[in-house]
Amino acid sequence: MRTKITQILGIQHPVFQGGMAWIADANLAAAVSEAGGLGLISSINGGVEAVRREIRKARELTQKPFGVNIMLAAPDAAEIADLVVEEGIGIVTTGAGSPAPYMEKWKAAGIKVIPVVASVAYALKMQELGATAVIAEGAESGGHVGDTHTLALLPQIIDAVQIPVLAAGGVFDGRAAAAMFIMGAAGVQVGTRFLLARECRVHPVYKERLIKASDIGTMVTGKSLGDAVRALKTPFTKKFAAMEADPAVSADEVRAFGTGSLRKAVFDGNLAEGSFLAGEAAGLAKREESAQEIVNDIISGAEALLKTAPDLIYGE
Repeated sequence: MRTKITQILGIQHPVFQGGMAWIADANLAAAVSEAGGLGLISSINGGVEAVRREIRKARELTQKPFGVNIMLAAPDAAEIADLVVEEGIGIVTTGAGSPAPYMEKWKAAGIKVIPVVASVAYALKMQELGATAVIAEGAESGGHVGDTHTLALLPQIIDAVQIPVLAAGGVFDGRAAAAMFIMGAAGVQVGTRFLLARECRVHPVYKERLIKASDIGTMVTGKSLGDAVRALKTPFTKKFAAMEADPAVSADEVRAFGTGSLRKAVFDGNLAEGSFLAGEAAGLAKREESAQEIVNDIISGAEALLKTAPDLIYGE
């Protein structure tokens, strides 16, 4: 499936794998890139040198394009910003902050910068800074979320900017991808489904909980702290929500309770202390698959629907 983003990046399919913190490593990124999508390595993977090792490992596993996702609020963001230049990375996606301090050096190095945005105003700012494209991420997503949902956010951003726009949030299979393409998206970013990739290293309990999740299996916490996060409903998230709602518990106490919770979910499968980030589409999760099977299913499903779209309206 050829779109503006596949032509710009030299990839086969317009499917990005989300740059999930502590999860998106070389094995997963390389597998997605080998499947024809764009694999991403998270910059939150144990420090600068750990990320360097993941980049070099990915290069051993694939000759196809892959990128690095940089969480700009991280303490080592400036060092990671230099690292991607040093390592000759060609594609960077960003989140949790503005890439403005690094855009000049990245553009000089030929890096294509694709920020995640949750509003029209921010998308326009990223275009002004020289972003190659933007990822419109709706509130259906797992992890850090904004207020506007993808179906409302995507067309507004597409209408506002001249650069390609990808859709994220609620994209699990070809049905959602086809809807995003029809609205004008140049690609889709998928996170939750890739948690079930065989190449994804999350704890087996994480995958089990995803497979068991229902249509109402996620919840958002942290909104009152200015840091809204969507995750699976677990003993941890329910306790976090109760603490957040309790006026007798300070914001600092709530934040302290959540410190390190993602790592405890990813590596330990700890339901009492771990935050199992997942999007609203988690209820569609049924089984573990390879990254190749996931990409193929999304693309073939979208293509099949797009080819038959006229029949859905005019057919007998």
